[in-house]
Amino acid sequence: MSIERLPRFYRLRTLMAYSILWLLPVAAAAQDASDPSTLSPGFHRLTLPRADGPAINYAILVPDSYSPSTPIPLILALHFGGNPTGAGASVLQILIGPALSELGAIIVAPDSVGGSWTTPENEVAVNALLDTVLDHHAIDEAKIAVTGFSMGGAGSWHFAQSFPERFSAAIPIAGRPPASAAGWQLPVLAIHSHDDEVAPFEPTEARIAELQNAGADATLIALSGITHYETHRFQDALQQAVPWLHEIWE
Repeated sequence: MSIERLPRFYRLRTLMAYSILWLLPVAAAAQDASDPSTLSPGFHRLTLPRADGPAINYAILVPDSYSPSTPIPLILALHFGGNPTGAGASVLQILIGPALSELGAIIVAPDSVGGSWTTPENEVAVNALLDTVLDHHAIDEAKIAVTGFSMGGAGSWHFAQSFPERFSAAIPIAGRPPASAAGWQLPVLAIHSHDDEVAPFEPTEARIAELQNAGADATLIALSGITHYETHRFQDALQQAVPWLHEIWE
C-alpha cells in the first residue's frame, strides 16, 4: 500500500522515517540503465528499457564498500501494494535499506509492472532485472536473497518457491504465504506481527510449522504491537536477518 493510503497517524510516522532516509545519496530519477556498471555507491532510481515489454522502473542501493573486483551479495526487495510508481524506492528507503545495510549487499527494488508479484508479467520483469544486475555488477551468485513487505512479502514466498535456483534464502515480511509449502527448497525467515489486520498471522505461522515439520530451515520472528501499515517498525526484526544470512552463506 502506498504511503498516501495509510491511516493518518501511521502516515505521519512513516513519512518522518522516510524523510530521514532521503539523506541517502540519490541519483537523478529515471536515469537510463544502459550501463548500470558505471553507478557510483549510493541510492539510484533507474529505468531498464525492454524491447519485448514495458520498461522496468527500479531503485538500486550500491554500498560504499563496493568494488567491481569483489563479488558481493544481492538482495531483491519487493514492494507493498498500491500505486507501483516509485514504490520500489519507497520500500528500499523505508525498510529494506536501513535494516540490511550491514550486509554490504547491492539491493535492487523494482516497481511492479503487472499488479501482484505473482503475475507472469512480473515474473518475466523481475528475472530480466536480476539478469541485468548480474551482468553489470560483481555479484556472488551463491548469496542472492529475496525479501519484501506485504504484497512484496507474498511475492518473496512466490519467487523463492517458483525460482529456487536464483536464490539462496527468502525473507517474507507481513506477506501471505502460499497455500502449501510442498516442494519448498530454500531457507526462509518469515517476519509477521500478531496484530496484522490485513495479512493474518496464522497462515504464516502454519506455513513455517509445516516447513519445520518437513525438516526445512524455517524460522518465524513473531512480533506484537505492530500493525500492518507501520512499515518502518519492522526494521528491528529485519535486522535479525543479517546474522541469519551470514550463517546460511558460510
